[in-house]
Amino acid sequence: MSKASAFPAKRFFVEMLTRDIDLGDAILDLLDNSVDGAIRTGKVTDEQPYSGFHAHINLSSTEFQIADNCGGMTRATAEKYAFRFGRMEKDRDSDLATVGVYGIGMKRAIFKLGTNCIIASHHKTGQFSVTIDSAWMEDDDRWELDLVDDSSRQQVIGTTIKLDKLHQPVAIAFSEQKGGFIDDFYEVVQKHYSYIIEKGFEIKINGKIVHATTIQTLLDTAAFDSNSKGIQPYIYEVESGGVSVKLMMGLYERFPTDQEQDDSEKGLRNKESAGWTIICNDRVVVAADKTRMTGWGEAGVPAYHSQFTALAGVVIFRSNDALKLPVTTTKRGVDQNSELFGQIKEIMREALKHFTNFTNKWKGQTPERDAIQSQAASVDIRKAALSIPPEKWKDVRKGIGGKRFVPILPDPPSESRSRRIQFSRPIEEVSFLGDCLLGDAKAKAGDVGVASFEWALRKAKAI
Repeated sequence: MSKASAFPAKRFFVEMLTRDIDLGDAILDLLDNSVDGAIRTGKVTDEQPYSGFHAHINLSSTEFQIADNCGGMTRATAEKYAFRFGRMEKDRDSDLATVGVYGIGMKRAIFKLGTNCIIASHHKTGQFSVTIDSAWMEDDDRWELDLVDDSSRQQVIGTTIKLDKLHQPVAIAFSEQKGGFIDDFYEVVQKHYSYIIEKGFEIKINGKIVHATTIQTLLDTAAFDSNSKGIQPYIYEVESGGVSVKLMMGLYERFPTDQEQDDSEKGLRNKESAGWTIICNDRVVVAADKTRMTGWGEAGVPAYHSQFTALAGVVIFRSNDALKLPVTTTKRGVDQNSELFGQIKEIMREALKHFTNFTNKWKGQTPERDAIQSQAASVDIRKAALSIPPEKWKDVRKGIGGKRFVPILPDPPSESRSRRIQFSRPIEEVSFLGDCLLGDAKAKAGDVGVASFEWALRKAKAI
């Protein structure tokens, strides 16, 4: 009896795995593996869980390398799991808060980058190296890889992945003379790994340390003591189906001035932190989103615009089963079909409504608005829940339950009635009035407008 061949072709895997992933995301997959390796060492603690661990990335037009000190791979892991196309053991890491799910990240990244790769690993139980070259890639009958004992290559306990034959588009992207990929990639790592960096993990890109950026929120703790209204964040917490969720939304900075709001509308002021940030097992999978994906512009929530540049929220998902996290396969997006995320999104919209209504009430600069802002201090938004008195929390009866703190935000006094005046005039006229009224022909248009109004008001009252 003859047989039809159903044997896979490597070209199929290479093209399908790499087609829909961005170059930066492919490298981030390798960085995720380093972080997961640190977690598997069992040395991650509660205070600075990643302290002492690092991953150093070097990019050039001729070479890519990532080297970490995150425990390395055991020989058994390399033989049975690490180099397979897809994960066989669905229960692997079932008791650890990792993000690896499908077992394709390292292979996909290597295929995206080039065709000649050496993976060297030093585990406390031994060392080995594996080579994936173009000859292996082109041989559809050869699916096994040689594990070579190599005690001289990798001295630090960890893993090094090095490619010295990059695909031409990758080599061009990594060339400092031909593009801004390296600078852009630095910002991407800073955005997606700030939480991990803040917890002690060191990342370097071409020798430059990546520093963490944090999201703040305004919190008026004195209002708790006086049982009065104050600026405080909306907070929600729940444990559901093996996933813990913490949600915070608030003002991460002072209200924008009229001039700043004008600049935002003109694209002159980019507020990177405004919007929703979603974190899954310490990785930022969505950063500062201002679209319908996170509830803006739907179900009664206004679409994002310059009035809301001070609003920022964070949702933190954590689980020892990465399959339960609402994250896409690239780990740089949220799964819109996740039932859990759909339930949490309802809470996100409630929080947005709470604060967009608040900002609508306080349009325009007034002394009262300045006063309520001055009474609140900036704190790390992820630590804000620690300042909420226990009696202020309320149980949530609907949906998946949980508890939440809904701030009673201050209302403008009835006698404080202001209107925003906005219009455009020729630049030369604005410069002329700036020179006349402020002694500065280059004064900001908003300042010139205020000075002009005050001058006209004084003249009118003198009549």
